[in-house]
Amino acid sequence: MPSKERVSYFYDGDVGNVYYGPKHPMKPHRLSMTHSLVLAYGLQNKLEIYRPHKAYPMELAQFHSEEYVDFLHRITPNMQDQYQEELARYNMGEDCPVFDNLFEFCQIYAGGTIDAANRLNHRLCDVAINWAGGLHHAKKCEASGFCYVNDLVLGILELLKYHARVLYIDIDVHHGDGVEEAFYLTDRVMTVSFHKFGDNFFPGTGDMKDIGDKDGKYYAINVPLKDGIDDASFSRLFKTIISKVVEFYQPGAIVLQCGADSLAGDRLGCFNLSIDGHSECVRYVKKLGIPLLVTGGGGYTKENVARCWTVETGVLVDTDLPNEIPENDYLQYFKPDCTLRVNSGNHMENLNGKTYLSSIKMQVLENLRYIQHAPGVQMHEVPPDTYFPEYDEDDIDPDVRMDQHLQDKHIEKDGEFYDGDNDQDHDGGEEES
Repeated sequence: MPSKERVSYFYDGDVGNVYYGPKHPMKPHRLSMTHSLVLAYGLQNKLEIYRPHKAYPMELAQFHSEEYVDFLHRITPNMQDQYQEELARYNMGEDCPVFDNLFEFCQIYAGGTIDAANRLNHRLCDVAINWAGGLHHAKKCEASGFCYVNDLVLGILELLKYHARVLYIDIDVHHGDGVEEAFYLTDRVMTVSFHKFGDNFFPGTGDMKDIGDKDGKYYAINVPLKDGIDDASFSRLFKTIISKVVEFYQPGAIVLQCGADSLAGDRLGCFNLSIDGHSECVRYVKKLGIPLLVTGGGGYTKENVARCWTVETGVLVDTDLPNEIPENDYLQYFKPDCTLRVNSGNHMENLNGKTYLSSIKMQVLENLRYIQHAPGVQMHEVPPDTYFPEYDEDDIDPDVRMDQHLQDKHIEKDGEFYDGDNDQDHDGGEEES
């Protein structure tokens, strides 16, 4: 009998404490709500839980420009008046505001995705989850669409050190433009994005005609959808396309961005997916048995985001969750029904007719025929893993309070979320980074 899949899960409580602003739809608090639900359902007993390291500027600059990373590092809310020109250059403002602890927020969510990729690379797990990640709009030199650092690109770059080919799948309602753009000219990453397209919907990219270029021609796949797509239509199209992509491309690892703004009733979305419909995509990709990195993404009705990602955590550890939500710190957000699966009351007309969906499917499958089966790549010496600066314990001032991440470096094994068989003291698990 094969050993049971190992699922690593990355979470830092600080990530849910940042605040984009009173009228901003992005609420990182949804991450605290998700984690509380995961614990309430006892899923920690089936997970290996780690606090991610905070990604260093040098790591972020593996994709982003050093100037942009440096600006993110320096800018604070009370400095904005002095840096209007730079804020405009880096596309920061209403959608991507400057807020307290912005850079630390980026370090944590990017660190989670980098750590997830590293554990997969070293075969320390089969599936790695970072719900704080998935910020797919950020570009090399600018913020975009509530995203500052593109953790997905950074995670894929890590995976490429060990895998000749990586498949990126995006089920956020918005096009995964930042990831597609980063790998548009290479065949080592195939990007597949299922998203709303047209009606000036953000970001305005992701036409079916956008297929990659040069070495990457036909390695970018876009599935442009109209308002109101439902579970049956989405699931059928998703499984048909992904099964063919995997057959042709034979990826060594998969990154799945699970933006929950594709759920019915989302504050910014326009699809009609239920949580079961959304999670069916996760279930299907997991069953492929390929090393899998799962992230969050968009999602602006926060109680439904927490419901969705909790269900999908259950899917990834092969656990069906009871519909009644257990007692947890955020139970009031799930009232009055306190159930996991909700009727959103959003019955939008599905504008995606059978003829339209069939034409998309046929065009995508036709484009796949142009690619060489599983393009080869000459793998050279593997670059070093994530950069960790050394620190000297003798240099630490005992009167200065260490932050949590520095304290973690003194902890050999951290089993704070474990009991029973999953206690790290007994399973030889790695210490937290």
